[in-house]
Amino acid sequence: MRIAVVGATGMVGNEILTVLKERNFPLEELLLVASEKSVGKKVDFNGTAYTISSMEEAIKARPDFAIFSAGGSTSLEYAPKFAEAGTIVIDNSSAWRMDPDKKLIVPEINGHLLTKEDKIIANPNCSTIQLVMVLKPLHEKYGIKRVVVSTYQSVTGTGVKALNQMNNERAGQQGEMAYHYPIDRNCIPHCDVFLENGYTKEEMKLTHETKKILGDDSVHVTATAVRVPVMGGHSESVNIEFEKEFNTSDVRKLLADTPGIVVQDQNEVNNYPMPLFARGKDDVFVGRIRRDLSQINTLNCWIVADNLRKGAATNAVQIAEFLVGKLNSQPA
Repeated sequence: MRIAVVGATGMVGNEILTVLKERNFPLEELLLVASEKSVGKKVDFNGTAYTISSMEEAIKARPDFAIFSAGGSTSLEYAPKFAEAGTIVIDNSSAWRMDPDKKLIVPEINGHLLTKEDKIIANPNCSTIQLVMVLKPLHEKYGIKRVVVSTYQSVTGTGVKALNQMNNERAGQQGEMAYHYPIDRNCIPHCDVFLENGYTKEEMKLTHETKKILGDDSVHVTATAVRVPVMGGHSESVNIEFEKEFNTSDVRKLLADTPGIVVQDQNEVNNYPMPLFARGKDDVFVGRIRRDLSQINTLNCWIVADNLRKGAATNAVQIAEFLVGKLNSQPA
């Protein structure tokens, strides 16, 4: 496989390279693409120095896959050009997620929808991925009516500028601000831009993307997204109302038997998911599983995942792996 990583010098781009190496992706050729100011610079991958290419050079090379993590405007401009050259684009931005002609994929949930005709594939929002990983098996068994989710999102979701801001504040140093307010020792209920309806774009991503991935517009989702001063991953407090009655023991077993999910739910030994320990891992962790005592058929839980891994890089690479397996299994 010949792969281009677009946005290779960013936080997610670096993580994509790490995941490709860790998962022993069958690489024959690697093209690293970044902004014009980075063209010609060297980046190490697996002991080899690779020169940053321009977008035009990468398109002409016609790689099998291009994994994008370079922002929505870049994806809108260049993803179709790669696709026209025969390259399969896996895009990490929000540019194509709600396009009715593009598939929004979490391989464990709806990878079966992919075909060789799909040339631009959308990678969901990081917060959405970890949420739907838990919701999907529960929806299949109990039928979800409504989801109320509050997120506690790592500064790494904003990027290196936000991480630098937090580190500068902790060191008592002045520096460039990624947020309107200090983030260290603070929580900012403002992820992405505000929309006319009073919600942020991040909150509406959770609403719309969840429905699309589950393939069910009848699932009602409302969200509040909060930025917190951690770097290990995103956390979510989730309240789920079902159509059917459930048993919490059955819920734990169902989730524990679901690939990609790890249940950490032993209150007696203080075992529950935390971003500190999710960092660098590909699993989605769920705990604090308990019945909502205020209304029937409703569950509370706590979901944590590394937003740079399963929330971005790992999911994108898994999409490529899924397609490689599907293409290789098809008759010539």
